[in-house]
Amino acid sequence: MAWFRSLIHLSNLKSAAKSRNSIISPSFTALSHFSTGAGAAATGSPSPVPRSSEWSGLGPTKPEEKPRVVVLGSGWAGCRLMKGLDTSVYDVVCVSPRNHMVFTPLLASTCVGTLEFRSVAEPIGRIQPAISSAPGSYFFLANCTALDPVKHVVHCETVTDGESNIDPWKFEVSYDKLVIALGAEASTFGIHGVGENAIFLREVHHAVEIRRKLLLNLMLSDSPGISEYEKRRLLHCVVVGGGPTGVEFSGELSDFIMRDVRQTYGHVKDYIHVTLIEANEILSSFDVRLRRYATSQLTKSGVRLVRGVVRDVESQKIILNDGTEVPYGLLVWSTGVGPSSFVRSLEVPKSPGGRIGIDEWLRVPSVQDVFAIGDCSGFLESTGKPVLPALAQVAERQGKYLASLLNSIGKAGGGHANCTKDIEFGGPFVYKHLGSMATVGSYKALVDLRQGKEGKGLSLAGFISWFIWRSAYLTRVISWRNRFYVAINWLTTFVFGRDISRI
Repeated sequence: MAWFRSLIHLSNLKSAAKSRNSIISPSFTALSHFSTGAGAAATGSPSPVPRSSEWSGLGPTKPEEKPRVVVLGSGWAGCRLMKGLDTSVYDVVCVSPRNHMVFTPLLASTCVGTLEFRSVAEPIGRIQPAISSAPGSYFFLANCTALDPVKHVVHCETVTDGESNIDPWKFEVSYDKLVIALGAEASTFGIHGVGENAIFLREVHHAVEIRRKLLLNLMLSDSPGISEYEKRRLLHCVVVGGGPTGVEFSGELSDFIMRDVRQTYGHVKDYIHVTLIEANEILSSFDVRLRRYATSQLTKSGVRLVRGVVRDVESQKIILNDGTEVPYGLLVWSTGVGPSSFVRSLEVPKSPGGRIGIDEWLRVPSVQDVFAIGDCSGFLESTGKPVLPALAQVAERQGKYLASLLNSIGKAGGGHANCTKDIEFGGPFVYKHLGSMATVGSYKALVDLRQGKEGKGLSLAGFISWFIWRSAYLTRVISWRNRFYVAINWLTTFVFGRDISRI
């Protein structure tokens, strides 16, 4: 029977080979959307992994093909835009160094274990499913390095996250419509040592770093032989910046200390402290009454408020303008945002503050088929409109408006490059402020529903505001999956306390 078993084995090998061929063939058809080096085409043999000099990327679309919208960035503005684009009209290509959107209002809660990190991260493929399935739509994990508006091309370089065995390579993507939604980067104001020693709170990996550093310092401070001074330094958490991010993180940290550290790290519970440093008043955009309430509540929670300006940052201490030295074990920097180096490098008119200048329809007037939304953009002075604040609600509203505008342009036959001259754009973008919210810890929050800093409206503080804050953000979380995650995390934290594992 040995010959019979050999015959069956040979038959199975042939069937497997046919199956592989039937699977591989469509893949090569899909890859035909990309243009690669000429070497493989000339020899007819498979090419090796493409290098920088061989990779070309996505070429221009043909008249019979769907026009292509290229979105740079995966923040609030870019993701809301991609969610609203009609993929029966456009192919969508997203270029971003991260493959998810961060729900930033709840990011501070992940630093101390109130929420888990995946609860605030939404994959791009879930926001716009066409990117994962449609033949002409893609997501590229890359940074945009240059823009050629004449040729309608963006130059990109892949992100490898420091992998030593992978060299980044460059490629080009042609666009019919380009949307720059790159957001902004943390402002250091040129202060020496900030980038090397402080941790920003803008991405999930920042929250991971803060959490690991905080728990490491707690465990190190409990080691035998450590001096009193070093123990106090390790357990001194300093937050620079009294905006909503800094205040919310300070509130979460004070809750973590009072409810979890005092039980789990009883030997060092009296050494850990939080200091919030702000040059002016905390929460300056909120109502005066709410600012006073926040100051009182943070002080009751054990947060030390210091008014001062940071002059220098060293590895274990910061120095204020008056010469005061403040030792720290954890330094979190949240002093606002500014334009990124890529935005600054673009040769386009800029709005006050160095953002990309846009008109009332969110277009970059000096170039054709280019739009800018979110924190990287601002109205030009010629429009007579003020530069909008760098808020999530502004970016989300701009993304929604621009998606509707591009859909109408595409359906009117103006989706391809240089085809919008005779198309009516409709009404301009109008922003209406919906209010501001911030939590200050201890089941207390602030809700400011005024239309502006000097406007009139409802202002609330206390437990009811905290309930409104949680309810509002739970409904704003993008997917039902993440809403479920957030609700379950809140429940388990309330019942069992925060997770203090250092993973």
